[in-house]
Amino acid sequence: MQLGLVFKSIDKRIDFMANPRFLTKSRFKLAAECPTKLFYASENKIYRSLKNDDSFLAMLAEGGFQVGELAKCFYPHGVEVSETSNAEAVAKTNELLQVESIVIFEAAIAFENLFIRVDILVKNGNHYELIEVKAKSYDSYKPDLVGTRGGIVKGMRPYIEDVAFQSYVFKQAFPQAQLDSFLMMPDKSVAVDIDGLNQYFKLVRMDQRSRVIVNPEITNVALDRRLLAKVNVDSLVNRVMEEGVSTPLGMVPVIDAIRQWSQACLVGEKIDPTPGGHCGKCEFKTRPVDVLRSGLHECWAEKFNFTPEDFAKGTVLDLWNFRGKDRMISEGRVRIQTLAEHDLNMKDGGEILSWTERQWMQAHGIPKNEDKGGFWIAEAHIKAEMSNWKYPYHFIDFETSAVAIPFHRGMRPYEQIAFQFSHHMMHEDGRIEHAGQFLLAEPGLFPNFEFIRALKEELDKDNGTVFMWSHHENTILTRIAEQLENYSDRPSDWEALKAFAESLLKTGDRPMFDLCKLATDAYYHVDTNGRSSIKMVLPAVLNSTPSLQALYGRPIYGDDTGRSDGMPSLNYKNFTWCKATPQGSVTDPYEQLRQWGSELLGEEVAEGEDPDDLVIAEGGAAATAYQRLQMESLSAMTRDKIKNALLRYCELDTLAMVMVVQGWNASVHQQMS
Repeated sequence: MQLGLVFKSIDKRIDFMANPRFLTKSRFKLAAECPTKLFYASENKIYRSLKNDDSFLAMLAEGGFQVGELAKCFYPHGVEVSETSNAEAVAKTNELLQVESIVIFEAAIAFENLFIRVDILVKNGNHYELIEVKAKSYDSYKPDLVGTRGGIVKGMRPYIEDVAFQSYVFKQAFPQAQLDSFLMMPDKSVAVDIDGLNQYFKLVRMDQRSRVIVNPEITNVALDRRLLAKVNVDSLVNRVMEEGVSTPLGMVPVIDAIRQWSQACLVGEKIDPTPGGHCGKCEFKTRPVDVLRSGLHECWAEKFNFTPEDFAKGTVLDLWNFRGKDRMISEGRVRIQTLAEHDLNMKDGGEILSWTERQWMQAHGIPKNEDKGGFWIAEAHIKAEMSNWKYPYHFIDFETSAVAIPFHRGMRPYEQIAFQFSHHMMHEDGRIEHAGQFLLAEPGLFPNFEFIRALKEELDKDNGTVFMWSHHENTILTRIAEQLENYSDRPSDWEALKAFAESLLKTGDRPMFDLCKLATDAYYHVDTNGRSSIKMVLPAVLNSTPSLQALYGRPIYGDDTGRSDGMPSLNYKNFTWCKATPQGSVTDPYEQLRQWGSELLGEEVAEGEDPDDLVIAEGGAAATAYQRLQMESLSAMTRDKIKNALLRYCELDTLAMVMVVQGWNASVHQQMS
């Protein structure tokens, strides 16, 4: 490793994508998702790509480049090809390959208009190892590359196809060479044995680029090579070469795909769109108030004569949890209203909504005799559930992070860290208070045990019902209970903390109640597009509940005057959540936090934009903000701003649960609780 090059540029990998003449491994992967994307990617000054809006946030969330730098540490004598010009990079690689035995990072290999940068290329005489480093998790005790029927697992296939493309290019360039191909991935069965490993590979913004700073002291660290599993995938590469590449058109022979896609890159051809369910994940679409064009909309305009008004009315892509999108689109039935009964295995949910009934309502509206004013609600079911709840109600929300390279000793790749919670209480007399919160995001400090101890102190005072939104909190508590059982440096009160965590699980004596499931079963609003996330349900409930609008339309949240209807808050003062809009609705509370969304991410958040949408990987803005606090070199002022934003966002998540329960209660009892 060349330690003099402490600043590792990330953007060089993108340079070759920017040149439309070359079919690179990144473009090969893009074309496998949808060949038409090749054209939109090449015209990046005309078409919006949501994945390119902020490379720093995407890279921070994914963690792939940090994993790549860790992999290089296992080859301390490796030489990096740092040239960014394709010709210079190829020339440098060929020069290095004159050595009998060598390890090359970012080796540049070209054949015709095919071009690859190999993460790690190991040469011993005429034998080569091509190693592709991925942040994808892998379990060496339970390998998940091949399914029970012998086929490549769907989630792993794109990675194998990536290696297959690289292997093909290499063999064309060096036909006499002997080549073995590998994937190198974080092994989640292996725990790190040092603290702060992640912080040796810090991602920073510098000169409009994202870079990894590798701490030279990493050479003094005894790294466990097992942390990254090196998996031979030659047999799977051969299978891809036999079966073909998985595309929206089905399996396409690898050679045919390469020829077509490389030719399209060479001449700037737009491959004819093949719309399907995959269009729902297309990144080539615009954001609010955008000046760039939407590739998705152009594809559908070309194939279906769609207009912006048609998109506004809804397409089959919008259907919640519907698996028949490909079939309907292939039949030309692309408008949401074309959903027919024969498309669904219709099931009667009884007093609650079945999934198919929810889908039907989304396509065809709420039956007139059951429409409560833009929403449907299972009054009897909600009343029955509420009758089992015990005051005071406790609403909790966790913020967590899971990264490829663990922050702390004893943790495994992608093991969850619980760094924050918010806690609201609703009393029997209707009083609402933000009762507590927790945030521990200082670099190097393991938060999980302090987190569970603080939560225990919050909830141990009574036996009121504890609410969550979705099952994430259950998952986190299960993992913390396991850590308390297994970690060697567990606290002295670990047994009490473990018992408390397990008491809140489904099998415990105080199981948390999942409000998201209740929303899915018993509530449908036309504005939610069939979804049940808190960010969709909250504005819908507010806009349908005049009593809520009246209550939160006053500056009583965080009131410090002692008024009887004031709601104590730890982060807001005299705040008004419901404000009228010119359209006659009320503002989305999350929209009011746009300023703090910008603070979370260090990026501008546009009007109507969800900060979570700016983060590519699963986990969202809060997890990304936590990683910023761990890895970036930030001023004390910036750190305080990020923490303040985290506290405000998490507080709204639990207040949102309170508002939804109040709204449902008003709907089923026609009065505020």
